[in-house]
Amino acid sequence: MVSQTQIFLRLLVGAVLGGVIGFERELHDQPAGLRTHMILVIGATLAMVLSVNLGHIYGLEGAYFDPARLAAQVISGIGFLGAGAILRYGYTVRGLTTATSLWTMAIVGLTVGAGYYLVGVLATLLMLFTLSLVNVIANRFVRIEVSHHILIEADYRKDLVKTIKKTIKKTSNNLVSFKMQKNVTNTRLRVQVVMRMSSDESLDELIDQLFDLDGVRNIKVE
Repeated sequence: MVSQTQIFLRLLVGAVLGGVIGFERELHDQPAGLRTHMILVIGATLAMVLSVNLGHIYGLEGAYFDPARLAAQVISGIGFLGAGAILRYGYTVRGLTTATSLWTMAIVGLTVGAGYYLVGVLATLLMLFTLSLVNVIANRFVRIEVSHHILIEADYRKDLVKTIKKTIKKTSNNLVSFKMQKNVTNTRLRVQVVMRMSSDESLDELIDQLFDLDGVRNIKVE
């Protein structure tokens, strides 16, 4: 049986560990940040403590009780939070990392609730390393490419289409698709571009170059 003092300690440790990861997510302007992670881990820790105590209570009475059943429901039920953290902006999806951090922190809460403090702390430190340092290391040693969808609205001129394509190819050779559409009166032009750029290539610089072209009216990036 877990005493009330131990329960309080486990909840406190869980809140601190959840706060560490939540603060990191808050710094990255994610919808599920400090409070969400703290409350999640506190709830998961409490669920695990309750499972352990119920196992002791019903075990003493001779009834079969599986203490892992309540914990399993926490893991499966965390999906609604993960779904809320995943957001789509046009062709870009954000929040997948936050969703996985929520799921993992729920398990950390269960771990702390079961009394494995050191394991919970080590798991949190590994998560913090993964969230904050892996990207820095990857950007330093690995060339990472990101897809960009660009919509250009301009006055219709045949030479302008060639100029737009030439400007884009100067910035990146990885042009995935280039689609052009004219209006009925042949006065306006819409160009849809899908391209991949590495982390060391500047998208802002490309947009500035495109805006400098005579006839370009509007540019949207997704």
